[in-house]
Amino acid sequence: MTIRISRRAALMVAAGLGAAIAMSGAARAGKDAAGKDAAGLGHDYRTFHADGRIEYGRIGDSYTADLVMYLAGNQFMVMEELIRDFQKKNPDIRTIYVETIPPGQILKGQILRQGEIDGRKTAQNPDLFASVNLNHLKKLAQKGIMHDYMIYIHNKLELMVAKGNPKGIKGPEDLARDDLVQSHPNPLTEGIFKFYGARMLKDLGIYDKVTGGAQCKSCWAVPGKTWFTSRHHRETPHRIETGQADVGIVWTTEVKYAQSQGRPVEGVPIPPPYNMQDKVGYAIGTLATGRNQHNAERYLAYLGTPAAQEIYARYGFLKATDSELKLKPLKD
Repeated sequence: MTIRISRRAALMVAAGLGAAIAMSGAARAGKDAAGKDAAGLGHDYRTFHADGRIEYGRIGDSYTADLVMYLAGNQFMVMEELIRDFQKKNPDIRTIYVETIPPGQILKGQILRQGEIDGRKTAQNPDLFASVNLNHLKKLAQKGIMHDYMIYIHNKLELMVAKGNPKGIKGPEDLARDDLVQSHPNPLTEGIFKFYGARMLKDLGIYDKVTGGAQCKSCWAVPGKTWFTSRHHRETPHRIETGQADVGIVWTTEVKYAQSQGRPVEGVPIPPPYNMQDKVGYAIGTLATGRNQHNAERYLAYLGTPAAQEIYARYGFLKATDSELKLKPLKD
């Protein structure tokens, strides 16, 4: 039997299906946005004003602010207090745009090529760039757009777990346990894992067990067992407090900050040399292509002051030495 419907009815059915699909897409987008907000990813792009205001997600300010800084994301918790103190001492610098995401993403995706954030172009010429990997800065030196650097703070690795440590995790060796779901920085763009966490696991002889040798981000490295984040400093605390993970490799400063915010997490110390505290140095330098050279130089000078070093120390960072705080030429 052949069933015929009118052209009008067919159009109504098609319109209904289109609306349903659109609503489904909108729901998914809303869910993704809600997840992003819950993890705090939207706060990785901030514009600080001299009057104390902070605006979020104004990517276009990377082209117009009086000072533009792209920094290793794991110092995100320090920036509000630090920038307020700096602007109080330098009130003529009215706007400061600060991006705090994994430095590998910054280097490859925003400086060495034109990048976009949520569909909006971001400037390729920040005034300052900082990373936990000095080789990132050396790559810019090879391009002729960075000449000097200094080490301004240090950090160390720690394990983040749920409050009360319900899984009884005692140290990094426990990452080889089969009963744990783990959340770690990815090995592609997050320096904490690429240069330090992976080395720790290899030194312990458990790298393959924990990672399955995977090279990816926002993925299950070991299905159902080890998740690789895109931005661990936002995602790992969120996954732990929502029961999606039991443990994750983070910086010790991230544990301290999460606890200061009342989040239900705590830390399990990693003993030296596995915590890498003798190797983790934050390097920063000015870009020759930046628009605000003088302001960038003023900020570097400020980082070497006792006030700036004390602010970092309050968040668990380790102070740099006087020698490290002096600018040095970048060499291959």
